[in-house]
Amino acid sequence: MRIAEMDWRMVEDWVRHDDRCVLPLGSTEQHAGLSLATDAILAERIAVEAAEPLGIPVFPVLSYGLTPYFTGFPGTVTLRLATFAMLMRDILDSLKRAGFRRILIVNGHGGNQPAALLAQEWMMDNPDTRVRFHEWWRAPLTAATVKAIDPVAGHASWMENYPWTRLPGAETPADAKPEVDIDRMRTLPPFEARELLGDGNFGGLYQRDDADMAEIWDVAVQETRRLLENW
Repeated sequence: MRIAEMDWRMVEDWVRHDDRCVLPLGSTEQHAGLSLATDAILAERIAVEAAEPLGIPVFPVLSYGLTPYFTGFPGTVTLRLATFAMLMRDILDSLKRAGFRRILIVNGHGGNQPAALLAQEWMMDNPDTRVRFHEWWRAPLTAATVKAIDPVAGHASWMENYPWTRLPGAETPADAKPEVDIDRMRTLPPFEARELLGDGNFGGLYQRDDADMAEIWDVAVQETRRLLENW
């Protein structure tokens, strides 16, 4: 159940019998020819589809995260680490005040990984709560499914190319892109990183058959749902 489809009375009723909720995290950043909101779209959709049969509330995705290395690409928006940390703490505090004690963070952007440490720190100060940090594409079963289909899969490549992240009319290159030296990219300021990355894809095919994508998606939704069921 999306929070956007609930009012405050419905939330109050929910926490009387269940204290679980889901918070998706995303980013607004370059994804080559895919939507700038790819990470936000995928995190929120995974969260909603995983929680829907259980009726667990899903909060709106946090669409801005930590992506300073992509700021050479127009449209990318990044938060500073201190801002992100304060924002996450305020959100978690608000969820606790509403009565939620078990919070699943579904993360869709690798740069947001500091949120995992912040959640641990927050639980230190709030020992009556539990937070799980779940990076859906890195989860064991999902990652294994991706690797079995094609081991060359990275940022803005085929593994993020779903019908709901594509842009109408955008051309998709047919050839695979050589893998980019990501370790080197991490040592560069934003505009030099852009020169290294070119269109922004980290390497590999730009698109695979939708049947492959559906297989990955089904595994990701089920794997995320099990975290909510087996709490």
